[in-house]
Amino acid sequence: MRKSPKTRNLSSVRVEARRCRNCPLWKNATQTVFGEGRQSARIMFIGDQPGDVEDRKGKPFVGPAGKLLDQALIDAGISRPDCYFTNAVKHFKWEPRGKRRIHKKPSPREVAACRPWLEAELGLVKPAIIVCLGATAAAAVMGPAIRVLRDRGKLLPSPLAKSILVTIHPSAMLRMPDRELAKKEYQRFVRDLTVAALA
Repeated sequence: MRKSPKTRNLSSVRVEARRCRNCPLWKNATQTVFGEGRQSARIMFIGDQPGDVEDRKGKPFVGPAGKLLDQALIDAGISRPDCYFTNAVKHFKWEPRGKRRIHKKPSPREVAACRPWLEAELGLVKPAIIVCLGATAAAAVMGPAIRVLRDRGKLLPSPLAKSILVTIHPSAMLRMPDRELAKKEYQRFVRDLTVAALA
């Protein structure tokens, strides 16, 4: 049964989310990884789900993709302490591959189960700009009709914020075997974030 947050500040909702049993993902995760950042943040970044490092540390965007995002924020002129970071899904969904835990895409049901937590964050932070990192985050916020490759880098209207911007998830660049292509994608990623910074 889906549980909705009862409290109206981020600290209390974060504590409540630790006990979330809205879907089975909590069983194989180390902990709930709730959002982090300023409640008065102008820009909210939403990814798909925590990764292996985030699951162990309990903080969003602190693994390899987070480090790449940090550099892109600097290059786009965005101060990380002025932003809020979260994920559409709050538990790490993974499958074993040898000794490694490999990211597995969350299902629409799992995204829907986490929706009350994301709605609570959006309602409390009230960001002017939402940046959706990747297809899962974009669909969670804007619905299944959104397409990252078609819509990326544009400021899209929404009742949730002044504008929403969709772009790729930084982990996508880390998975690219062609380093020249990854470099070009990184430059485009920074341009996308710069649009959000200037909006």
